[in-house]
Amino acid sequence: QVQLVESGGGLVQAGASLRLSCAASGRTFSSISVGWFRQAPGKEREFVAFIIGSGGKTYYADSVKGRFTISRDNAKNTVFLQMNRLRPEDTAVYYCAGASWPGSSASSYNYWGQGTQVTVSS
Repeated sequence: QVQLVESGGGLVQAGASLRLSCAASGRTFSSISVGWFRQAPGKEREFVAFIIGSGGKTYYADSVKGRFTISRDNAKNTVFLQMNRLRPEDTAVYYCAGASWPGSSASSYNYWGQGTQVTVSS
């Protein structure tokens, strides 16, 4: 019932910024929490951040706290991930996902986008 599409990834140098977007289609976007996850080759999918439906509460993984900011514009059915001071270890495919209940576990999420590649060179 909710479809998500990520965009905004690319190849940047360390220290640069990127802004990822997660565009949703569906009837209940404002009622769902949205999380960002990332997965590097050969590694498990890793939690990055989530935001609740109203946008009033956010939560970040320690590895990105202070550098990344999650936000949403419910009028546009879009969630954003602003990534600043990128590091090579941020290189991964980034996914957005939707859930009825927020959390840092991928198992909490019911809907997933296709992913967008972020590559950070040193």
